[in-house]
Amino acid sequence: MRSPSRSLRPILLGFTLVLLAAAPAATQPPARGHGAEAHDMELVGHDDLQGRSAYQPTIHQQSGRVIAYVGHHGGRARNPLTGVEEDNGTSIVDVTDPAKPRYLVHIAGAPGSGEQGGAQMARVCDRQGKTYLLRTIGNSVPNSGHEVWNVTDPAKPQKTSTVVSGLTSTHKNWWECDTGIAYLVSGDLVKVDPLQLGPSGWRTWRMTKVYDLSDPAKPVFVRDFGLAGQQPGSTGPITVAHGVHGPIVVGNRVYFAYGTSGEGALQIVDRQKLLTGPKEPTAANLNFPEISRLYMSPNWGGHTSFPILGMTIGDWAPNTKDRVRDFVFLVSEAIANECRESRHASFVVDITAETRPFSVSTFQVPEAKGAFCRRGGRFGPHSSSETFAPIFYKKMVFVAYFNAGVRAVDVRDPYAPREAGFYIPATTERTAERCVQNGTRSCKVAIQTNNVEADERGLVYLADRANTGLHIVRLTGDAARIVGTR
Repeated sequence: MRSPSRSLRPILLGFTLVLLAAAPAATQPPARGHGAEAHDMELVGHDDLQGRSAYQPTIHQQSGRVIAYVGHHGGRARNPLTGVEEDNGTSIVDVTDPAKPRYLVHIAGAPGSGEQGGAQMARVCDRQGKTYLLRTIGNSVPNSGHEVWNVTDPAKPQKTSTVVSGLTSTHKNWWECDTGIAYLVSGDLVKVDPLQLGPSGWRTWRMTKVYDLSDPAKPVFVRDFGLAGQQPGSTGPITVAHGVHGPIVVGNRVYFAYGTSGEGALQIVDRQKLLTGPKEPTAANLNFPEISRLYMSPNWGGHTSFPILGMTIGDWAPNTKDRVRDFVFLVSEAIANECRESRHASFVVDITAETRPFSVSTFQVPEAKGAFCRRGGRFGPHSSSETFAPIFYKKMVFVAYFNAGVRAVDVRDPYAPREAGFYIPATTERTAERCVQNGTRSCKVAIQTNNVEADERGLVYLADRANTGLHIVRLTGDAARIVGTR
């Protein structure tokens, strides 16, 4: 191919410089860390969340607006709206215009750093003509528990009730908006050690406290629930000592994920039996509502158990039976920086025969695609999106992958899930270092996409664990065609 003539070279050089100048800021390499990377996904908007480490984003439509409620890990940061340094809690952000998020208010959480403080979990429901936020607060006694806030006016939250307090290890709740039943993940160990029991005597880091929050101002305790062998007074080996990570409820089924990052299990429970059956925590009563249990390989745990039900398998159309199947997308969490652990993955479990759940496929991101183990921070899955929005359900699941950003997973064929797109946000001056110790201490700056959620508009929300904020992205190209947004 002939090179451009000398007369054209200045023009081409000028045009190149114009293109570079016009490129989005997020694609430019930052002073520290790394720039953004993407395939069939693009950035729409960003809010730095006041530089707070983010856990769970929940997106809620109310009064003609779309509001993001974001839970935070422990720590402290200055709130520019008040000029006061506040313990990390809950950020409330108006994302009606996703290109211009507007930070409304910060509700302070419990003191303490990392997993000990903050208010990690946020769930939102409309009840009795009002909008309520259910959130965890803290992880160490006496300041930890679960509470409800009236957020009908999201810019002026008002505390409604303390559901329960004096707990440890509060974490990933579920709240049924239609009935008001809430499944509150908690513990009460004196230390994070099953040999040093708390007041209730449960022998596990986390179990589930079920409450009726149909009237958020008047919480009603229903029961405690866990695996047989975890209950007070039990002896012998503890069944999944790490305990439950979080449930998801669909219809008359509760899908519990246990173990988080090791010694994991998926449990399918009959919701009606759970709520109305015998409640004293004996082995027999805990087993009563269980339909089935799938134990994972010891080096993998259950972080998120997202049900994908009523899937029609396209390639099975010629078959005369079993063309419609039920599945759970089961995620194991990576927990160690720079891959100093077993490799974690996500698993598609066929639960069509509920009493015999069976893993049929795996999704993972090849490390070699980005040399992720050397980038800094964690590499691997943390959780999946939990959206049942028709635009995505049965088509696309989004997996938070720490330093590999968000991965869009095409699940139309659950037996062969494939990556349809990804977005890795750029680091900023706020992005915190992640360190490892190998004789000497080594620290690197990398994005740490911790949790993701999606809404009915086709937008995906990424919460960053390393203080980089909330990123709002959307599908493009072939990935957008899968869900019909292009």
